[in-house]
Amino acid sequence: MPPTLASLLQHSALKLTVRAGHGQLERPVRWAHVSELADPVPYMEGGELLLVTAMKLDAEDRDAMRRYVRRLAAAGVVGLGFAVGVYYDDIPDALVEAAKEEDFPLLAVPRRTPFLAISKAVSAAIAADQYRAVTAGFEAQRELTRAALAEGPAAVVARLAAHVDGWAAVYDASGAVLAVAPEWAQRRAARLTADVERLRDRPAPVSAVVGDADDRVELQSLGTGRRVRGALAVGTGAPLGTAERYAVHSAVALLTLTTERSRSLQAAEQRLGAAVLRMLLAGQQDHARAVAGDLYGSLLDAPFRLLIAEPAEPPAPTAPAAPADARPLHAFAESVESAAARAGETVLAVPERDDRLVVLAVDGGAVVTAVAAACAGQDAEEAQAVVGLSAPTGPIAAAGAYKQAEQALSVARRRGRALVEHDELSAGSILPLLADDAVRAFADGMLRALYEHDATGRGDLVASLRAWLSRHGQWDAAAADLGVHRHTLRYRMRRVEEILGRSLDDPDVRMELWLALKATGDGAPSR
Repeated sequence: MPPTLASLLQHSALKLTVRAGHGQLERPVRWAHVSELADPVPYMEGGELLLVTAMKLDAEDRDAMRRYVRRLAAAGVVGLGFAVGVYYDDIPDALVEAAKEEDFPLLAVPRRTPFLAISKAVSAAIAADQYRAVTAGFEAQRELTRAALAEGPAAVVARLAAHVDGWAAVYDASGAVLAVAPEWAQRRAARLTADVERLRDRPAPVSAVVGDADDRVELQSLGTGRRVRGALAVGTGAPLGTAERYAVHSAVALLTLTTERSRSLQAAEQRLGAAVLRMLLAGQQDHARAVAGDLYGSLLDAPFRLLIAEPAEPPAPTAPAAPADARPLHAFAESVESAAARAGETVLAVPERDDRLVVLAVDGGAVVTAVAAACAGQDAEEAQAVVGLSAPTGPIAAAGAYKQAEQALSVARRRGRALVEHDELSAGSILPLLADDAVRAFADGMLRALYEHDATGRGDLVASLRAWLSRHGQWDAAAADLGVHRHTLRYRMRRVEEILGRSLDDPDVRMELWLALKATGDGAPSR
């Protein structure tokens, strides 16, 4: 603690006594300053104990003393030391009364106590307080370092919360809480996600203070580069002191080191994961299991989903290569890994190239759930990425799952959706796929001659063809639907064959014509 007026009064060598402001003696003293100016306020910073002999003060003028004391109090001066027996035998009543009115500390300094002794006492106390703060800071640094080496980030957060007499939390780059202490601060820490996200959008290193005087929270970025890798939040009821500041800086350094080390390990794991994926896609599941070991082995023991993600906005072909942490799928990959980390789930995420990410995740697990939730109801233009998701599979069918995910991704692109699951394609209808421009162009070309024929008023070949195909070539049923004689329908079908130059006896021709009719709907081909 810094020196206070109360601690100076307890200093036996100074012999100070209190004449006013008894209730304000616990105010800290930042410095002891001598000034005989009638108005020393312009030279005050706040926190000073002002020492005077009243050489230039009209200390017996009540109005002058009221103005003098009020200005000192408003400037943040913590107290006034008056030298007794120099110009006045005692402190004049006018000054005492003015000090009492403002509850402003007024100390009597005996003649035998030089101002220099008071200055030295304040200076020595401040130096001792700083030494204690530095010593406490170094001790906190040692304790936090031991915690980081032995137990990891969660232990660092717990020790830091104890040192600052508040709470602390560490976040990953996505704003997810990785560790918090004490437990009661869980909900408070979770409410800061938006503040952490705003911190992430600014170049590192960066800090911010949020909250109010009773719930003050400092946010500090983590990471050695210009991109924020995470954040540390420290909540206290008051601004941090010197010792607490040392502890926070130490925690930031240790958590940054842990983060960077984790990134190096992640890079190594990613290379291993890429090898496992290549082996799975090559049908070498036994080798893949051997290489996966304890790191990815559990993922291969249960049904998994294969997910392929690409940026919602593909990069321009001429754009320069972006740094790894600035590529479009970097944030998506981080969100996938964060979801797995929070659930204690194994995930294999491999950048196949700058614009494609391949993920193996537990079927029904946190990663698949998080991706589905993030993409729910979103169009491709709104989403972080466009995703294709395979059906549940195992190591032996990984190559097939990759094809399923690619097919689902292609459909997602065509439909303008953020996520398509292969199950939708296999269990649903093929008709939505006919909305593709290439299919529509094929249909237009195939049916154009029939529509042109009908436009001349010489028959209704398109409607007749649709009815005949829908009745699987049954003449009587199709003719009844059209309200014509079956011989009339036979004549129309011969005209269709003549105009198209194709035989309706060929099942491939019938299939193509039916799909063409479905693709064009009830409208004529575009011109």
